[in-house]
Amino acid sequence: MDEARRDRDEEGRARNARPRDGLGRPLPYGAPGVERQPEGVVRSPEETVREAQRLLDAGMPFHAHEVFEDAWKSGPDAERELWRGLAQMAVGLTHAARGNTAGGARLLRRGAGAVEAFAGTDPHGIEVARLTVWARDLAGRVEAAADATAGGPGVGGTVDAGAEAPRLRGAGRQG
Repeated sequence: MDEARRDRDEEGRARNARPRDGLGRPLPYGAPGVERQPEGVVRSPEETVREAQRLLDAGMPFHAHEVFEDAWKSGPDAERELWRGLAQMAVGLTHAARGNTAGGARLLRRGAGAVEAFAGTDPHGIEVARLTVWARDLAGRVEAAADATAGGPGVGGTVDAGAEAPRLRGAGRQG
């Protein structure tokens, strides 16, 4: 690729064409990567939850965040904070899995704060109260692990994104 030119998508928008790994990290041109989530897909809330859960379970929270981002941008205004908060939690898990524990913890907490207004209503079957507990617990654990490493605060080991993936709904209603 000509490094002086920026990669562009079909509409001419700047978009990096490098392949990505399961955590959304760019790989060298020509390397095999994980298929990206298409952008701008309008899904029903049911489809959003089902697809995001599939990606979370597969250890691909970066890709799940893109699904939540589509819902945040295309859904009703009353649910913007719900989808935005879920996207932030997915990105927080992504950062924690990449070893950026400070950024991961910050985004996990920010996402929990964004969705907590929905606790008790469980929109679309999403167990918000349980998710906020999960996000804050994981944030604390990744910070503690980072503090225990030689790297100091905010730098440390990674978490297993698939093993740490949250359940968006109770066991009886997964999509």
